[in-house]
This record gives sequence, structure tokens and C-alpha cells, in this order.
Amino acid sequence: MLHSLRQASGRLFLLFLITGLLLLSWCRAGEAATTHRVAPNETLFLVAQLYNTNAAELAKANGITNPSLIYPGQVLTIPTKIHTVKAGETMWIISQKYGVSLPALISANPGISPYNIYPGQKLKIPVPGTASGEGGALPSRGGRDYTSGFSQQEIDLFARLVYAEAAGESYTGQVAVAASVLNRIASPRYPNTIPGVIYQIVDGYCQYSPVLDGRINIPANKTAYQAVYDALGGWDPSNNALGFYNPSKTSNQWVRQQQVTTVIGNHIFFR
Repeated sequence: MLHSLRQASGRLFLLFLITGLLLLSWCRAGEAATTHRVAPNETLFLVAQLYNTNAAELAKANGITNPSLIYPGQVLTIPTKIHTVKAGETMWIISQKYGVSLPALISANPGISPYNIYPGQKLKIPVPGTASGEGGALPSRGGRDYTSGFSQQEIDLFARLVYAEAAGESYTGQVAVAASVLNRIASPRYPNTIPGVIYQIVDGYCQYSPVLDGRINIPANKTAYQAVYDALGGWDPSNNALGFYNPSKTSNQWVRQQQVTTVIGNHIFFR
């Protein structure tokens, strides 16, 4: 009886061990390591440049002791790059740093909320130039970067406006609202400061309804801050719009006569 129990326990342990090894191999396979087949006249340095890495990392990942000895047809494994999130960074800023698209970065990190990342969090960086690292360039403000030069008070005001105007919109819609404010700052037609744009009054009318009804004083949430930082980093889903409106909430005919740049959710963006 005791011998039979021991045999059964041994078989059960062996079954669990085999299952665990299979699951481990499946998980590793699921990481979908990127590979590169060496072409004639390619060097390890050139291959590394293609994938935004360096020859030393590439050699280490492939057990290559002499980086000068690679040959056509050789299959190289491209090492996965890991980024540790720093304070103030957003998915958009990180994607621009590594030259990959925002959708590709989000796709490479399933289970991580793209709009609520935090310092110290580890993100997997997809390889540029591959299907996972592509996805189309996102619209920007032509390289203008506003990530520095504003006080915390201005950022707080900016985030409150985005929250008040677009809390019910998609994240892209919130970034678009923030971007349109920055486009006004860059335009000679409007004040050149965040408070100046937000609190501007033209012909007795506030430019933003939250200023008129007091919603501008409601504290912003984390998503609104993230949207502000992504807009400051250069993302402009509004396509260079200078304003926006919700057609179901305004009867203003002037805005309806302006050139439409895009429509996101309930907002029509215009120049």
C-alpha cells in the first residue's frame, strides 16, 4: 500500500514538473524574440544599428566571442531592451526616445495601463524596423518640444483645463485638447503663455467655458496630467488645431465656419 502511494506521488510530481517546464517554454516562446538573418557584407555593428542596440549587447545575446566573425545566413537573436520609467515620462515620450510608435510600445506591454505608468516600472521596448515596432507615425507639432519652461502652477492650470474640457473623452481626445492650447501659444494670433491663452477674453467672451463656470478650479486627475505631458512632448492628435468645440453644446456660428482639422469623440477641432 505504502509502495503504491509513493509510486503515485512520484508520478504526480513528474507530471507537475513536465507541465511546469512546458508552460515555461511556452511563456518564453510567447516573448517572440526578434531574429535577423545576416546578409552578405553585414557586420555585427551594422546589424546592431538596424535594431537600436549595440554590437556588445548583440554579441552577448548570441554567444559570439569574436564580433568580427559572423557569416551570411547566420540567424542572430536581437536582445529585448527594457526601459525603467522615470518621473515625468509618458508612453509617448518613451516611444519617441526609442524611435518606435506609441501603438507598438503599448502592444509590447500587455497588462500595463498605457496612461498610468509610474517611476520604476519596467517597459519592454519593441524593436524598431520590425512589424511590432511599427504602426505609423503619430502626428506631432513639427518637432517643437515644450517639456521644459513651464512652472508647476502652469502645468496644474493646464491639466485642470484638459480635465474640465475633456474628462469624458478618449485619451487621444484629451491630448488633442492640450495640443490645441500649445498651438495657440505658438501662434501670433494668441497670447504666448498658458495662463494667457486659458484666461483670454475676446469681445467680452471667455475662450474656454470652464473659466466662465468655475470648472477650471476643479483638481485634475492623473490622466489629464499625462495628456498634458504627452502634448508637451510633441504629440498633436489635433493636427495643428487652434481650437475645438462640441457641436451639441454650442450655437456659435463662427467656429462652424473655421477649417476643420479632425474630429475626435465629441469634439471638432479647427484652425
